[in-house]
Amino acid sequence: MNQSKILIVIPARGQSKGIPRKNLRLMAGKPLISYAIDIALRLRQIYNADVTVDTDDLEIAEVVSGYGVEVVMRPAALAGDFVTLDPVIYHATKEMETRQQVRYDIVVTMQATSPTLKFETVKKAIDLFLERVEEDTLISVTNSPHLSWKKKQEMIVPNYVQRLNRQQLPADYKETGGFLITRRRFVSETTRFGDNIAVYEVDSKEAVDIDTDFDWIVCEALLSSKRIILRTDGEERLGMGHIYRCLSIAYHLTGHEILFVTKKNAVLGVEKIKGSFFPMRQIENETDMYEIVKEFRPDIVVNDILNTSKSYMLELRKNVDRIVNFEDMGDGAELADCVINAVYEDDKKPNHYTGFEYFFIRDEFFEVAPKEFSNEVKNIVVLFGGSDPSNLTSKVYEIFQEISKIFPQIEFHIITGFGYRYKNEIDDDLEHHIYIHNDVKLVSRYLQRADLAITSQGRTIYELAYMGVPTIVLAQNKRETEHIFASMTNGFINLGIGKQIEKDMIKNTIEWLIHTPMVRREMRELQLSKDYSNGQKRVLKLILGGDNV
Repeated sequence: MNQSKILIVIPARGQSKGIPRKNLRLMAGKPLISYAIDIALRLRQIYNADVTVDTDDLEIAEVVSGYGVEVVMRPAALAGDFVTLDPVIYHATKEMETRQQVRYDIVVTMQATSPTLKFETVKKAIDLFLERVEEDTLISVTNSPHLSWKKKQEMIVPNYVQRLNRQQLPADYKETGGFLITRRRFVSETTRFGDNIAVYEVDSKEAVDIDTDFDWIVCEALLSSKRIILRTDGEERLGMGHIYRCLSIAYHLTGHEILFVTKKNAVLGVEKIKGSFFPMRQIENETDMYEIVKEFRPDIVVNDILNTSKSYMLELRKNVDRIVNFEDMGDGAELADCVINAVYEDDKKPNHYTGFEYFFIRDEFFEVAPKEFSNEVKNIVVLFGGSDPSNLTSKVYEIFQEISKIFPQIEFHIITGFGYRYKNEIDDDLEHHIYIHNDVKLVSRYLQRADLAITSQGRTIYELAYMGVPTIVLAQNKRETEHIFASMTNGFINLGIGKQIEKDMIKNTIEWLIHTPMVRREMRELQLSKDYSNGQKRVLKLILGGDNV
């Protein structure tokens, strides 16, 4: 075990022209300086280090003394606006050596103005410095290569030889002010740098050095952000709706740290999340999930995996403050902070939020408006979700080939999802005006043109209702039939479980609706009578807890 004697110095002047009383002002509910002190005290336990705050301000001295750290009062000669940190750190080091009757081996300078810096980052940097005995000084930096320019005499000239993409440019290190680790023999009144200098790259989120009001606002936003795990799966049997919903939610959580967790064997979901470029971890069982939770230390876990067990929820509760579940009808639901079930009616459970008001509609639907109602049906759209496990698409495809002979003016647009594995069974049929669209990016554009739709009994029913499209519903399975929003009361004709319905029944229903514009108009009015637009805000508030949105 390394026995190096370490001193951690946190310099903190009382006066700041940019932000008055900066070091003691509350940053996200805590004095700014407390963030550096918290890290330093945790490091003290690990390395048996000494910690001191160097200040010229009696108020700062009194406040930080309450944290249990030594205070070194800075002489007036070192408190001026133009005094660098080198003589300040040297003075504090000499004072602490006198008090503790030791000679330090390593001196760590930690700025009080870097509140987003993480303990883990500083610890890794110190461990690295202790291992690399050949290095004299280690500085925290960000690597931010950009094409830059400078003034040379009266000309503006480039700082580069060749224009390249940012990723191809040479490293451009910028000091963050977060920490500087150096060997004691290089600490003097004029420098803290040895000959052999190394850099430690930190994430830009940890590199904010508060100097302006703008920096303060950025830091408060970063410190208020949450670590959130989105636990979800997508596969043929389960469908892709859970994946799509979690992705839609994740896009609205900018500023928060997101991690997707999904089953390794749920390959459809894995591929879709990979394509989104969100961080993802794959698991084989619940034990893997528990380990990820311990490692990632999320503030919130969102479970979009249908039913949970009590044992699963109790294990999560050991390490997670807030748990939000979607469509959970398992024993574990009662242990969630809230359960969001947009596809079910209100069951009066205290922690359940149900009904269309909690449907998280995708952003693309806010960019379009329902088209004008048409007495004549010219466009029918079909979509059975991301995987269509019952292959209802092929069933309807055959029906359209028959109907087109009676209604040659109608175009039939069939949308197949990312996980649909029966693509070889259907193809564009121009003779019957049938068009196949695979893995469509903007479904809303197709729904906007539709006069009639056929879909399964999942979340797409809300998107169709939002667009005011009269719809025939064919459920994929028994569980979907419990999503009772898809009823005539809300503008849907529900025929039941699709694979149990005869083709003639489906065909006759389509033809009847084509012939009865008054019924379609009534269905549309029932759909459009509800406001789905605030579902996003409601769901985000429930996930983040209160007024964090």
